[in-house]
Amino acid sequence: MIRLQNITKVYPMGKRKLTVLRGINLNIEPGELVAIMGPSGSGKTTVLNLIGCLDKPTSGSYYLEDREVSHLSNAELAQVRAQKVGFVFQTFNLLPRLSALANVELGMRYSGGSDRHRAMAALDKVGLSDRANHRPTELSGGEQQRVAIARALVKDPPIILADEPTGNLDSRSGEEIISILTTLHSEQGITLVMVTHDSNIAHQCQRIIHLKDGQVIEEEAV
Repeated sequence: MIRLQNITKVYPMGKRKLTVLRGINLNIEPGELVAIMGPSGSGKTTVLNLIGCLDKPTSGSYYLEDREVSHLSNAELAQVRAQKVGFVFQTFNLLPRLSALANVELGMRYSGGSDRHRAMAALDKVGLSDRANHRPTELSGGEQQRVAIARALVKDPPIILADEPTGNLDSRSGEEIISILTTLHSEQGITLVMVTHDSNIAHQCQRIIHLKDGQVIEEEAV
């Protein structure tokens, strides 16, 4: 499903250049649950952004479901994201003036329009249908992350990418979020890729990819 071939990513920094990824080769199979680990600055989030078509590689090839997507236009990449990928971020990225339900409905904006029944069903999957009319400021951190997961789920994407999904949560809320994500993976067959610093979370996945200095240094089966 996901195949990165000799991917590099270089950012211009004035007269200098910052090389973040150095020849990444990576395969992720449909329905796989994968953790990406590594120290700060190792390239974890950059890899996730490339997989999610939020960014383009400087060189190399990226195949998503056997389609080479690394050289698509921004509009074409947006369409791929709308159809194929759901995102869960560390900072939740909810709109504070909208209810939980309205935030989830936003997940369908670029994939066929809003559907309140589907949005409510997505909230129900994460155990939050009773909080549908609450705004983010009226929700705990764990509840906000559940809303974010529902927003990612509502368009039924085959891939969910989670960037430090428990990073802003206490340990109990974090455990609940990981339980929701792993249950969704096992029940719905979603391909789930998580960036995490937490080895306990990583070892709940099927495989751990270790990055260092922009390179894959180890792949560990769990």
